[in-house]
Amino acid sequence: MRQFHDTFSRYCGGLNVRPCGQTGTEAVHLTPPSLYRPRIGSISLSAITGLYLVMFTNRTFWGKVHTYLATTPTAITALYIAISVLFVAIVTAFSAKYVIKPVLIFLVLAAALAAWFTDTFGVIVDSDMIRNAMETTPAEANHLITPGFLLHVVLFAVIPITLILWVKVVHRPVLQKLLWNSVTILCCLLVFGAVAGVYAKEYTAAIRQHRDIVKSLNPVTPIVGATRYFMQAGKEARLVVKPLGTDARVVPVVDVHKPRVTIIVAGETARAMNFSLGGYHRDTNPELRKQGVIYFPQTTSCGTATATSIPCMFSQFTRASFTHRKGIENEGLMDVLAHAGIDVTWFDNNTGSKGAAARINYVDLANSTDRRFCKDGECQDGIFLDKLDTWLNGVTKDSVLVLHQIGSHGPAYYLRYPNEFRKFTPECETAELGNCKDDEIVNAYDNSILYTDHFLSTVIDKLKARSDKIATGLIYMSDHGESLGEKGLYLHGAPYFLAPEEQTHVPFVVWLDPDFTASMALDKACLAQSTAQPTSHDNLFHSVLGMMNISTSVYDAKLDVFAGCKTGRTS
Repeated sequence: MRQFHDTFSRYCGGLNVRPCGQTGTEAVHLTPPSLYRPRIGSISLSAITGLYLVMFTNRTFWGKVHTYLATTPTAITALYIAISVLFVAIVTAFSAKYVIKPVLIFLVLAAALAAWFTDTFGVIVDSDMIRNAMETTPAEANHLITPGFLLHVVLFAVIPITLILWVKVVHRPVLQKLLWNSVTILCCLLVFGAVAGVYAKEYTAAIRQHRDIVKSLNPVTPIVGATRYFMQAGKEARLVVKPLGTDARVVPVVDVHKPRVTIIVAGETARAMNFSLGGYHRDTNPELRKQGVIYFPQTTSCGTATATSIPCMFSQFTRASFTHRKGIENEGLMDVLAHAGIDVTWFDNNTGSKGAAARINYVDLANSTDRRFCKDGECQDGIFLDKLDTWLNGVTKDSVLVLHQIGSHGPAYYLRYPNEFRKFTPECETAELGNCKDDEIVNAYDNSILYTDHFLSTVIDKLKARSDKIATGLIYMSDHGESLGEKGLYLHGAPYFLAPEEQTHVPFVVWLDPDFTASMALDKACLAQSTAQPTSHDNLFHSVLGMMNISTSVYDAKLDVFAGCKTGRTS
């Protein structure tokens, strides 16, 4: 009888019968085989996840390591060990009941998303890139949600996360858990420290010469960047804007008795090396070349992304002194012009003015539904032209209008221009750049530059057509450049200290009609000769004040590209 009882008990226990041995009408609950869940210790799961992050979501990081430490293979092997134990230590620190799975899921998801953009485009997902992502539009974001991206997410995020959710984590009692977790973390840190000590010279030299190594470590950089962004955003939300240039006034002009109009075209993603005005082998500026424009070939940007460059361009700060907080905390160029009595307006066909037009007349054209120019929530820059005609016809006083382009924004370069500007072929006709050859990507990009050339020339023609009523000038400057596969990089947004010339060398164009030139007392021949000197976004604020003959304490003639060529100002 005792043997029968033991056998029955084992049978019931194995089937999870509750309560075992009861009969009659009482229900018997069996655990369905489909709900089988493997059991795994919390430290084991932490270690597996840590190793997964190191080996499967850091292809770019390890690629750089193998390149920069190629002469010391033992240092590379040791670094694999060091980074692995470091990640195991970090993940094990969160190995607690109710905490471990949410943390592991977050780490895997963050690493998988960042790995796609880092491995595919060569971008670094730091705080500036997080800001770009937070300020983008749905249409812009949709270009990045490609089939390749979705497949990557399934393979490197959905499947690992499903496995994490599936397993049953076994936790030791609290005191034992503290002991085992502490021992594991300590041992990992000792190994990490030993490796770092032995190869300190090699690692230090590599990091000093190639700071992009650490920036590529995933998901460390994305998490740190996101943390910094949200901390900054919280502080910036409480800032009070400081007035700027409230003493601004227009200096009266002799011999020009009609309204003076400046059009500022804030370009998007145009890089100088693809402008034939600057010597590019393709004729991407056939129309501007005939307009008698002045081109500044050595111009650098303030940032490598719109969210940094636009507020910096329109601020009084130089790149060396600009911070995102300063851009928000202080009024900018458009405010100073308004203080002087200038009529100021901003037309936007991009992702917004980034605060530069927060206190002036702002018109958002990016959400227009004009089928001639717009599709799927985005518009080509032709959307500006009818609105520009209406605005010019209504000018009655000195005025400044900003046209913020969508320009050459990628990765869908092929959407930035009409069919008649498909000059350079074959072109990349997808946002999935990995499916195109680099020369196809360049062809599509060059077509977008060709369309920007036409757009700027058309604006100039519209200004010329009104020369009997207004004195006009145009200043064009792109916000940043673009990588098109050079050094394995695509798009833009690289940290400035790592950014290649392709992302920081931008086009800068000026056109002035005779009356506007006279109103500035400007020697255009002198200005044309001055273009050999380096220029940058630092010059925009003060040069526009100089164009509009604004007198104010915040004006700096040293940063006005026109100041050295003025023959005198009459008041």
